Amino acid sequence: MDYPQARRLDLTEDILGYQVSDPYRWLEEESAEREEWLRAQAALFEAHRASLPGRDRLAASVRSLLDTGAVGVPVWRGDRCFYMRRDPGQEHAVLYTKAGDAEATLIDPVAIDPSGRTTLDRWQPDKEGRLIAYQLSSGGDEEALLRVMDVATGTLLDGPIDRCRYSGVAWLPGGKAFYYVRRLPPSAVPENETMYHRRVYLHHVGTPTEEDTLVFGEGRDKTDYYAASVSRDGRWLTISAQRGTAPRSDVWLADLSAEGPELPSLRPVAVGLDASTSVHVGRDGRLYVFTDLDAPRGRLAVGDPGAPDVWQDLIGEDPEAVLRDYAIMDGPELERPVLLASWTRHAVSEITVHDLVTGARLSSVALPGLGTVGGTSERPEGGHEAWFTYTDYVTPSVVLRFDAASEGTGVSTWAAPPGAVPAGHATVTARQVTFSSADGTAVRMIVISGASAASGASGAGPRPAILYGYGGFDISLTPAYTPNILAWVAAGGVYAVAALRGGSEEGEDWHRAGMLDRKQNVFDDFHAAALALVSQGWTTPDRLAIYGGSNGGLLVGAAMTQWPDMCAAVICSAPLLDMVRYERFGLGATWNVEYGTASDSVQLGWLLSYSPYHRVAEGTAYPAALFSVFANDTRVDPMHAYKMCAALQHGARASGRPVLLRVEGEVGHGARAVSRAVELSADVLAFAAHHTGLLC
Repeated sequence: MDYPQARRLDLTEDILGYQVSDPYRWLEEESAEREEWLRAQAALFEAHRASLPGRDRLAASVRSLLDTGAVGVPVWRGDRCFYMRRDPGQEHAVLYTKAGDAEATLIDPVAIDPSGRTTLDRWQPDKEGRLIAYQLSSGGDEEALLRVMDVATGTLLDGPIDRCRYSGVAWLPGGKAFYYVRRLPPSAVPENETMYHRRVYLHHVGTPTEEDTLVFGEGRDKTDYYAASVSRDGRWLTISAQRGTAPRSDVWLADLSAEGPELPSLRPVAVGLDASTSVHVGRDGRLYVFTDLDAPRGRLAVGDPGAPDVWQDLIGEDPEAVLRDYAIMDGPELERPVLLASWTRHAVSEITVHDLVTGARLSSVALPGLGTVGGTSERPEGGHEAWFTYTDYVTPSVVLRFDAASEGTGVSTWAAPPGAVPAGHATVTARQVTFSSADGTAVRMIVISGASAASGASGAGPRPAILYGYGGFDISLTPAYTPNILAWVAAGGVYAVAALRGGSEEGEDWHRAGMLDRKQNVFDDFHAAALALVSQGWTTPDRLAIYGGSNGGLLVGAAMTQWPDMCAAVICSAPLLDMVRYERFGLGATWNVEYGTASDSVQLGWLLSYSPYHRVAEGTAYPAALFSVFANDTRVDPMHAYKMCAALQHGARASGRPVLLRVEGEVGHGARAVSRAVELSADVLAFAAHHTGLLC
């Protein structure tokens, strides 16, 4: 292909004894030269996209699958509940409230901004359900503005308050004040650190933020994230701190009845421990401690909030299943209070019922299939019901209700998506297979296919396939209704999702086996997954595409540079690719606890061993590559893809396989309108289909 010219710098630096070349450093900064290069890349991508067969058909398939809509779990305040729902044809989900049978719209992002660029990022009703705090951001930058609304009248009572990205809201009883997290103003921090330096404040509704009381965070690391919560009775304040994305957290507890909300005296619950911990004080007065301390798959302990650092197990660690969530049912309708525990066993959800006093297991809850449970909720004042979502590869997320007062152990549907799944997709099958990684570790993968191609060995023969992975940040890839997957399978392909080390599919040990100096395990697992798909007859290397986004973009970037012959195509979305300079951009400084830092010579060695940008070798026949980035991405800077694309285009001009860059404006790393999601999915699937032979 005739690629746009990208100037190469003769730039090699000595960094802690390593000779590091960076010929495309200039693509990191805005300039007229970069803009001209990006315009040429956009024209190249548009020309290639126009030649892709079947793109419109794939777009229509994804759109019809998204038209099932979506619904979220209810959040209860007495007889009033709050929930999200997206109806067929809507661009964004809408926040509703219901008291009895009367439903009212609270926040509709499209009514606020008809362009569809505004997203509702977070919301939290006060303890009485009279007020709601909510956060909106625009254009994908995730820089949420916090506001407070009167639920009954829709009147705006407070805000907008800026610098509230990722801030939860912890209401005090009465709805007059709340704790929240806010970054320091740019004038108070170094110019390149405006994304950091958070603090916990107490804010009184309707008062200027200049009058907020600083509660916590002074003198701590700039990358610390904080969260606050207040018990239902308003007595107990919990504050947690986490260094970037580290797999550990510190937790403190304060008795507000003793000191008041302005000057809480925080006592340590779990401080300085190599574990992730969260706590809350229950309606029964006990302190509930959810932790992976000495239990990588998780355990639930209880204690006395008066002595918060002393606990005893209520539900101990399971040798195979990972404890994910729980809900307490202790209403007067019950003979005894019970606890509902949500688990995943090899990435598939299970639910069990336990005696709340002893933790003894009483029963299990029947789920609709092999899928994923999420969003467990209960009534804050207590009761006999719990709600949670359920989804699998062919089932859109449905809200199920569990009634502990009934004699059975089943669930009923509280709310289902308002649209229907298009006919024909119920025949999709999903199989979990196990394979060995390079070091002999057993790794699992779910392979989704049409019923007629249930396995490569069944006679259907190898098919064009997509292998998807993530492998980082303790994130688990579990079964979920995914229009991309169903559209690909409906077109005749096979789609595989690998549960790589670095994720949490098998608990915290699984995560740590794929971080820092063990990051190569993740790439080896992914390569072994590709080999397994071939050896088991699902596909062949020339009919395989690999796909990943964000940390998964790093994954596929590393895979293509380490094993360029493993696949025919690579889709690399919002990726990290320059692992020497990643900490300088976006939220990169919060991730050095996952990857390591280039400021340390040993850790720089880890990073350079796999940094995709630095491993591009001129003259190598790399797979076809599509880099997809978002101009307003404030987490992962698009410069990673720019530099990698330029390096590959320079070194692979004679390979005959395209290297393309797709840059989308006015969106970011997170949520987007449905129409934007359809266009992105169609481009990705059509590129993969063309280069694997699914659609020629």
